[in-house]
Formats: sequence, structure tokens, C-alpha cells
Amino acid sequence: MEVVALDNYMKFDEVRNVAYRPTGVGKIFTDPDADKAREYFRDEKPRKLVEKVSSVEQVVKELINDGDYVGIGGFGANRTPVAILHEIVRQKKKNLGLAGHTATHDFQILVAGNCINRCDVAYIVGLEARGLSKIARKAVQSGEIELCEWTNAALTWRYKAAAMGVSFLPVRCMLGTDTEKYSAAVEMKCPFTDAKYLAVPALYPDVGIIHVHRADVYGNCHIDGIMVADHDLARASRRLIITTERLIPNEFIRRNPASTVIPYYLVDAVVEVPFGGYPGNMAYEYFSDEEHLREWLKAEGDDDTMAEFLERHIYGVKDFNGYLDTIGGLKRLQELRIQENLLEK
Repeated sequence: MEVVALDNYMKFDEVRNVAYRPTGVGKIFTDPDADKAREYFRDEKPRKLVEKVSSVEQVVKELINDGDYVGIGGFGANRTPVAILHEIVRQKKKNLGLAGHTATHDFQILVAGNCINRCDVAYIVGLEARGLSKIARKAVQSGEIELCEWTNAALTWRYKAAAMGVSFLPVRCMLGTDTEKYSAAVEMKCPFTDAKYLAVPALYPDVGIIHVHRADVYGNCHIDGIMVADHDLARASRRLIITTERLIPNEFIRRNPASTVIPYYLVDAVVEVPFGGYPGNMAYEYFSDEEHLREWLKAEGDDDTMAEFLERHIYGVKDFNGYLDTIGGLKRLQELRIQENLLEK
């Protein structure tokens, strides 16, 4: 998809007494036009109750194109759709845009594969308390990846605006900060109180990718634990890929309708991938593999070592199950499951 770079503008509507003035110097990488998005969802988004079960390889091949803008669910290294990210790297997808909402290991993976060239950034490069990704930092500092800055809240509200079907939301975060300066937000005056707000544009990803605890064959999803912005990401995404720890009968979904946080009509494909969030944490399922994440960070210290690491874990295996075999297979995964359960007691 062609990148949309919308310039900020000056406008004054005398009827509503709403003033807009250019503030941030960043670009908007996606079109915030809510009417265009509504037209797409109306005409292009199938809403039939049909089976949508597919494979990791197939959904990446068919639903993710070079140049697409991608939104990733989960929070940090928690409930990240790693199986899909590995396949994006394996298939050598290029020039992707990314919403760096709480991007840790997901950003690290996509940078390692040279898959992204632009990013709406709130949190990237760092793997939280684990340290900084050297390859991610190098890609950002070299200008290889074009950035537009936001806060975590601002990106959340950009998804919220898209999910609501409006082109922007007024917010108070970022005002008077350098984050505002390097964003693509626009200062505006409230038409009712004359208070100053920032208008943040709706964010409609071409593709959303979310890993969940349970889903049926139609795409109705359950998520346990922290969800952050996934509810809105699912509703904002033009195409939505769901990976799930397990497929469950539709009858179970119907008996627990209040637990369905993502309904089937938002979903384009469902893939059953047990341990699909590894090496991150999956609440109540398995703990993060801190040893393996440290191996990632250590391998980044040398180009040859990193190349060997990627060959062993991504390029040199057929699929995600092959990757899990390289880290110790079921024995290691069972250890992480036990660790998560012990932490919950």
C-alpha cells in the first residue's frame, strides 16, 4: 500500500470557532479518513459466519503485502504473535510500517529481518528490564527507519478513534513536550470551552495481528489477563489475523458471550499455534523464556553471530514448531508452563 504522508495544516472554521494550527513535524503514515475506512469495511470486509482456519505460512503469504502497515497486539513481550512475526521474516516481507505501541521483542524481530522502514513510535528498542536491542537501536539511529513520535496513550487513542469511526480524537497528553514536536498531532481549540487540545489522527492498520488464548473456527476470541488496546486494534484493522493457543468449540463461545472480546466478523483468518507467544509471557499459560531473550540480546553484539542465530532459529527451520524444537522443545516449554503456574499461586 502506498504510504500516505499528510502535511499538517492551518484552518479556521468561523462557524464552529475551531482553530487548528500545525504543531508536530512528523508524518502520518496511514490515511485517517474515517469515511474511506467505513467504505472499505462495508464493501471489502466479509462478515459471514464461515470457517477461517488457516496456517501461519498461508496467512502471511495472502494477507500481508510488502509496504503494508501493521499493528501488533499484546503488551511488550506479553502475548505477542511471534509465530506470525517469524514467518514475516522468513518470507522476507519488506517496507512494512509498524505501530510501535509497546514494541519490544516484536520490533527486535522485524528489524532483524529488515522488514520495516517506518514506525509510529511510543516504545521501541528496549526490551524493558532486559536491556536494549543493539540492532534495533542501530536501525533507528542510522535513519533506516523513519519515525513519528507518540506516547503509549496517544497511540491507544489513535486506535480508539479508528474503532469509533472518527478521523481524530482530542487529547491532552503530549502538549508542550518534545514528543508533541516530533509527532504529527495538531493543536486545536475546543469549540465549547476554548481549551487547548491535541488532535491525534485515527490509525487504521492494513493488517492487525493478535495472539489470543482461545478462539473458535469462525474467529470469536477470548483473552485472559491484560488486553490494553487489542479491543480497538481489532476494530481498526482492515485485515485481522488471529493466532490462538487453542481452538475451542463454537458452543463454548455461545455459552460465554460476555467473554468474547473479538467477534468473528472482525477476523479474516484464525491459526491455532500452541505456544505462539513464545519466548514472551502468555498469562496463565507459560512464563517468558528469559534465557532465550538474553541469547537474542547477546547475539546482536556481533554481525556474524547474529546471522548464525537467525539462521538457526528462523531461516533454517520450516516453521514455528521447528523453532520451538531449537530451544528445547516440549521439555523447555513445560518448564515455562510450570514456572507460570507457580508464579500465579
